[in-house]
Amino acid sequence: MAEQSKVWRVLQVSSGNFLEMYDFMVFGYYAKAIGNAFFPSNSEFATLMATFMTFGAGFLMRPLGAIILGSYIDHHGRRKGLILTLGLMAIGTLTIALVPGYEKVGFLAPLIVVSGRLLQGLSAGVELGGVSVYLSEIASPGLKGFYVSWQSASQQVAVMFAALLGVMLSSWLPPEQMVAWGWRVPLVVGCVIIPFIFLLRRTLQETEEFQARKHRLSSAEILQSVAANWRLILIGTFMVTISNAAFYMITAYTPTFGNTVLKLSNLDALTVTLCVGLSNFIFVPLGGLLSDKVGRKPVLIGSAGLILVTAYPAMSWLTGAPTFGHLLAVELWLSVLYSAYNGGMIVYVTEIMPAEVRTAGFSLSYSLSQTIFGGFTPAISTYLIHLTNDKAAPGAWLSFAAVCALSAVLINWRREVNSLRRTGDGQTTAALS
Repeated sequence: MAEQSKVWRVLQVSSGNFLEMYDFMVFGYYAKAIGNAFFPSNSEFATLMATFMTFGAGFLMRPLGAIILGSYIDHHGRRKGLILTLGLMAIGTLTIALVPGYEKVGFLAPLIVVSGRLLQGLSAGVELGGVSVYLSEIASPGLKGFYVSWQSASQQVAVMFAALLGVMLSSWLPPEQMVAWGWRVPLVVGCVIIPFIFLLRRTLQETEEFQARKHRLSSAEILQSVAANWRLILIGTFMVTISNAAFYMITAYTPTFGNTVLKLSNLDALTVTLCVGLSNFIFVPLGGLLSDKVGRKPVLIGSAGLILVTAYPAMSWLTGAPTFGHLLAVELWLSVLYSAYNGGMIVYVTEIMPAEVRTAGFSLSYSLSQTIFGGFTPAISTYLIHLTNDKAAPGAWLSFAAVCALSAVLINWRREVNSLRRTGDGQTTAALS
């Protein structure tokens, strides 16, 4: 097989990542309509909570997917694993898109929807890790952060595509038709995209680094190594917290927050989300590139620190005077900080994992964090507002996630310094990058 260009390989491997995030975004954007179709209730709060808990349920399967599918990828190869995850993801998408509503099949409807979400979560548990590891292994020297950042950048394309489709539908269809059937259109579009992504991924080449590996651990050995490196996985889990919490706050939760909490129009909220996706797409690769030039830790500490001290004040300012302009300003500010952190964090977590369990270790760290700080951020935000009667409460949740992330970065920094001192090589300055 002829050698493929790196640009083409980045496109191939990122395409499935696009589909995975597109499916999750559509579910978050249309939470209110999906809730009315599958979780009808006299209480708007109860319907939203049921929908967001279903949204979060997919994340409960991610750690399991990370362990099972991650060990498969580390043993059988990046290419085979990424094709497998795409197939599982496609089945989950079709399930949710085609199931009839509660009025037609009763309790069977929400059960099928939850099953589809669980299957999506299983595949997504290793999709991000598999893509990140693949990109890190084909990266040009000195540009690993930039290459790996395209894992996240592809997600931003999904955010923009889903939001743009939502803006168009909201402009064309009256609200009653959007609630009745319009929300299914983006799901069907996702199903139509699936065959094209399969065509892209089926010719994906294995990474040279994996092919050159002399010994490949068995699945049992990989699981044993993952267990032995539990401290690193826990550190990685907490490093990812603010990335996941911020991403789902400013993307999946924004349409619902803007519409139900700030009382802005659905079109306004989706337009802001579209702008956030574009901002993320631009700044995430720049964040990765910045981490290549100045080091991972300065970027991580600086961006997480700014989220810690500005998230709640910014949300308070927004909720005190909720307008389209204020929502856009706050979301873009959080977008820039998220992008800087995410651009440096993803590659850093791949770097601290042992090579033989890189996919399983990274995926497990990412999935454990997403289970709480990612998938349940919309539900937690909704509950905190309901509990405290403070519309800015989601900002406090972001600050808490930032504390977790900063602590993990500093703990790992200390671990690296101690490790270098024990080797006696005198190169402690390397730990400062």
